[in-house]
Amino acid sequence: MSMQIFRTKHYLSNEHSDHGLKRCLSAWDLAFLGIGAIIGTGIFVLTGVAAATQAGPAVVLSFIIAGFACTFAALSYAELSSSIGGCGSAYGYSYVAFGELCAFIIGWDLLLEYSIAVATVANGWSGYFCNTLSAMGIPLPVALTKAPELGGIINLPASAIILLLMGLLIMGAKQSAKANNAMVFVKLITIVVFIAVAAFNVHVDNWQPFMPFGWFQTLPDGKTTGIFAGASLVFFAYVGFDAVSTATEEAKNPQRDLPFGIVASLLFCTVIYILVSGLLTGVVNYTELNVSSPVAHALNLMGYTWASALISTGVIAGLSTVMLVLYYALTRIIFAMSRDGLLTAFFNKVNPQTQTPVRVIVICGVIMSLIAGFIPLDELAELVNIGTLAAFVLVCFGVIVLRITKPDMPRPFRTPFSPLFPVLGMLSCGALMAFLPSVTWLRFIIWLVVGLIVYFSYSMHHSKLASEA
Repeated sequence: MSMQIFRTKHYLSNEHSDHGLKRCLSAWDLAFLGIGAIIGTGIFVLTGVAAATQAGPAVVLSFIIAGFACTFAALSYAELSSSIGGCGSAYGYSYVAFGELCAFIIGWDLLLEYSIAVATVANGWSGYFCNTLSAMGIPLPVALTKAPELGGIINLPASAIILLLMGLLIMGAKQSAKANNAMVFVKLITIVVFIAVAAFNVHVDNWQPFMPFGWFQTLPDGKTTGIFAGASLVFFAYVGFDAVSTATEEAKNPQRDLPFGIVASLLFCTVIYILVSGLLTGVVNYTELNVSSPVAHALNLMGYTWASALISTGVIAGLSTVMLVLYYALTRIIFAMSRDGLLTAFFNKVNPQTQTPVRVIVICGVIMSLIAGFIPLDELAELVNIGTLAAFVLVCFGVIVLRITKPDMPRPFRTPFSPLFPVLGMLSCGALMAFLPSVTWLRFIIWLVVGLIVYFSYSMHHSKLASEA
């Protein structure tokens, strides 16, 4: 108990150290950060893929199931972000609730989650960008649009967009938030256009059969289908609301603004996902949606080519905001781990002019740019889901632990019906992990083993918590 109090004081003291970040983000900035991270790949890509290969028209139920799991986790995030603070997200909450080793494991997990997510989305962004250039009559050489493994030299657009976002993040959190807000506005307009067009072109026959793949089944090749498998896949659509909690130290009033930003962005995006997925499978038969841009493809099939072009513009803006917010979250987690001594102190320096961790931003940007340019990441995308789900389980468990061990800790926001909601969050997120393929589990375990080697060989001996204790 005394050690946990010491961990709490140590972690909270970091916010007021010389390595602090600038408080400049409002509640709406945080909500738009969440919307920027959530509405992107899921609504523009995974909706069609999940419908065609996993759930059929019942993909609506997949989004509802994934949304419920995320809602329970979001409420837990809201409680811990308002009471503990810090820019480390689930890493920081685990630090206080469970100790340094568990915090390092979840932090190491989040590093994989965010870095792979940014590089994966960059590959998708590149495809839409190249299609747009081709439509304008100025296509890029094929060799500059594919990784060497796919017969090219480098995926130049994927690599370049990450470097562009790197420059934006270096400028400062407020400037990044303004750019994010503008791009979120663009993609929300494109979604409104799709809803307005699709609402008058629904054919009820397209919703039959509603559950062609059932609830869940395992195929002979080891792959899974069904509504629950679809929920595990479309969960990628919700990756991002937890990134809001990494902005705690840059929020003007974190105790009030963080819960609002997390919960508001998740609820808004869940409604949008359910509405769009229902309309998408209503205007086009689900078997035709296994394409890279199902929303634009559906509009093309209906003859609305102008709307399809507008959607493509929204996709480029949408995927840009996803990368921006996830990239931002990655740098703040590394910054927090470095400040605690679990990673080299080289990463915890804040530039006095921009008040941003420039070193972390540059190193992460260069590495992710090289990965996005030279490695196709389709299979690795599933690692993002399992990493995020593991973090959600620990955050929900952290609420329960801290309610018992620190009942008097100030909680500006309290998870309703605790411990029921946190337990439901643990069970639902754990169930979604179980529906992921076995190869994803293997890769995840290998990454954690590497992390444990790093912890016991370096982090444990350089920990500031251990030296202070």
